[in-house]
Formats: sequence, structure tokens, C-alpha cells
Amino acid sequence: MRLFILFYSIILFTGCSNTSNIEDKTSEKILFIVSNQHTYGDTDMNTSNHFGEIVYAYDILVNGGYKVDFVSPNGGAIPIGYLATSNSIQKKYLYDFNFMKKLKNTLKPVDILPSAYKAVYYVGGGAAMFGVPENKNIQDITMSIYNNNGIVSAICHGTAGIVNLKAKNGDYLYKGRDVNGFPDVFENKAAKYYETFPFSIEQLIKERGGNFSYSNEGWDNYYKVDKRLITGQDPTAAASVAKKIIQTLKQS
Repeated sequence: MRLFILFYSIILFTGCSNTSNIEDKTSEKILFIVSNQHTYGDTDMNTSNHFGEIVYAYDILVNGGYKVDFVSPNGGAIPIGYLATSNSIQKKYLYDFNFMKKLKNTLKPVDILPSAYKAVYYVGGGAAMFGVPENKNIQDITMSIYNNNGIVSAICHGTAGIVNLKAKNGDYLYKGRDVNGFPDVFENKAAKYYETFPFSIEQLIKERGGNFSYSNEGWDNYYKVDKRLITGQDPTAAASVAKKIIQTLKQS
């Protein structure tokens, strides 16, 4: 939270630009799902939503003519981290008052009308492992959008958000389908942060019938598209996931 307040305060006092006005011209909407979690489990180790995974996809979508809303389990401010201010896209949105205001005032599940959205996008970062996967209201929103011919997408640890999603027939949404996210091979399983994770994304998806795959190289724009299920391995695939959302929507 301290990190968010610091950067939000900077924005308030620097006469920031408004790069988000393009959204005012749009009608079709995409829902970004983020987490309110500030720590790894009940520890005092800070975690956050991955800022790059938010803005790389956001930039593609709003410039593609879509409006983006943010929802979190509790609504309100979310922690952001993994910042790279040398990156031009991150820097642009970090100093965009209207955009940062969205992250400070995310919607609650009760505020969401699923029929208004064409797709959901689960954001990663360590925070994604907590609060979102088990939230039944968010699950219901996602499946309502999906069952209305919408798209379910996720990036990196954001794939944790889809592990409990079930189709109308009772099967997990990803059963028998190609899916990916942040794989175990790149987790530091000896680290304290990993001990707090409620599950392994890769193992749980495999146990429940998903065809989980990943790139051994990592950070090489690896993603999978299986009809209306689109998933990316790490931040380098965030823009590609967003492009595939647009392409799939135009084909539907």
C-alpha cells in the first residue's frame, strides 16, 4: 500500500497527462481482475499486482477501441509493484492521473454487470495468488461473461484466478484444453514467499485435466490460445494476450 500511495502522490502533484481519454470514445468493455492482497499470505513480506502486466495489455486494448474496468475482491485501492520506470509504457501510465485513479478505485464484484463485458483478463503478480482464486463472486462474473460468448484470459500468476472456474457441465473450464501461466520451473520453491502459496498453478491445472505447457526459455512471449481461453506465461506475453483478445472478439 505504501508503494501505491507513494506513486499516486507523485502523480497528483506533477500535473500528469491524460492518456486514457481514448476510452471515452469506446463502447465494448473488458474487465481486468486484480487483487487487494498486500502481503504473501499472513506474513509481512510485501506483494503486489504486476504493473507491467496491467499496462502492457491495457495499452493494446484501449488503443484497439475497448474500455477497461478493474474489479478486485474488496474494491478500492490495489498494491502495484514490479515497476520498471525506464519502460516507456509503464512510465506513461504511471503518470496518467485518470488511469491511476482507476487503480485506486477498483470496483467491487457487486458493482459489475457481467453482460456489459466481452472478456476478462486476470492480472498476475504475487498478489494474484490470494483473494481472487477462491472468490465465488468473481468466479460467477467470469463464467457469466464466458457463457455469453466472452473470453477468459490470464497472464503469469493471474492464471491462478482460473483454477476453480467450471463450465456448465461441471468440468473445469480448462479441462482438455491448452493453457499456461507461470510454471513451477521458474518458481523459487526454497524461498519463503513460495511457502505461502495456497497451490501450484501448474500442478493444480494438470491434476484437473488441463493441458498445461510452458516455454523453458521464459520471458520469450509464450502464450496459448484455445478458442476463447487465452493465457500467457509472463509479462512479455501480456501485449500478445491482449492482441489475441481483440482478434478473437473480431472473429466471433
